Amino acid sequence: MMHPPDGQAIIYCQGAFNTPNWKTAHGLVRFTTRYRVLSVIDSRYSGQDAGSVLDGKPNNIPIDATIEEAVQIAHENGTPPSHLVIGLAPDGGRLSASARQDVAKAIHLDLNIDCGLHDFLSEDPELAKLAKQKGIRLRDVRKPLPPNQLHFFSGKIEAVTALKIAVLGTDSAVGKRTSAWKIVQAFHEKGYRAELVGTGQTAWMQGVKYGIIMDSLINDFVSGEIEHAVWTAWYEEHPDIIVIEGQGSLMNPAYPGGFEILAAGRPDIIVLQHAPARKEYDGFPGYPIHPLARQIQVIEMLSSKPVVAITINHEDLADDQIPLVCDAIHKIIGLPAFDVLRDGAADLVKNLVTHLVK
Repeated sequence: MMHPPDGQAIIYCQGAFNTPNWKTAHGLVRFTTRYRVLSVIDSRYSGQDAGSVLDGKPNNIPIDATIEEAVQIAHENGTPPSHLVIGLAPDGGRLSASARQDVAKAIHLDLNIDCGLHDFLSEDPELAKLAKQKGIRLRDVRKPLPPNQLHFFSGKIEAVTALKIAVLGTDSAVGKRTSAWKIVQAFHEKGYRAELVGTGQTAWMQGVKYGIIMDSLINDFVSGEIEHAVWTAWYEEHPDIIVIEGQGSLMNPAYPGGFEILAAGRPDIIVLQHAPARKEYDGFPGYPIHPLARQIQVIEMLSSKPVVAITINHEDLADDQIPLVCDAIHKIIGLPAFDVLRDGAADLVKNLVTHLVK
């Protein structure tokens, strides 16, 4: 899965760092093999360490106020940047007018632009013209392939012999991708061959080798592309385990997701990511999250496969509450619960390896 980075990147997240609308930057600050991350842009946290702001753990990625400042500092440090990566993930995937102006500044500063939004920068007449004049690449990660390059479901998923684990969620922006990476890394540390199949633009930006971007696909091909990605990872890498990143949640009113992963990825077991302190669906006041037990019931009814563990998102929980919450979930739901972001996934993986075929 490791490969040389595409370049040295500044992550653009003006006004959105440490909020649900910056989850792409969130992932890149924590982990990526596609870029060497030099800094994050958000004037609200200028001068602070990105890891400290995010997780309370410094990671030597500074936060700068502006693109100009970040570029100047990078050159002074002898690490000239090559990319500006749009780390925003706003509702609807649209770029604001102020962010668009900042992208133009970055092009003037000779930075290639990688963008995972639904607004395709390469189709913006002004930005595309400017990029062409400067010899800059605008890479739209969510730009779909033409239909003749996509796959329809064929049934070849049945040949896959690796243990398939889907990491689904009770909501959107709840930490599914982060937990999936943590699980893969913990399997590697135990000597197992494991591959992540990504399903969103952030996993691609983090360097996942196998994956799709589900919400950029024509609906007819979603199942086939999931199947093809899982099958290709198995066929080419011969892993013991394939972990499939979830999208949205089955009952989120704006981001329903997961059914195609269950139907086409055909996981053997499911790990369910949950934010215990979150009462309403992400971004939609008045829409209470369905109870954890109901969500497990729906997943198991649809898939005929078991939810075997809960991974929690500790937002709005004090440190001393986390073990109490995990214990309560275990007692009430009957499944082990883990905070893999805080504690790592080693204990969870001890549970998961029991599902490997002997």
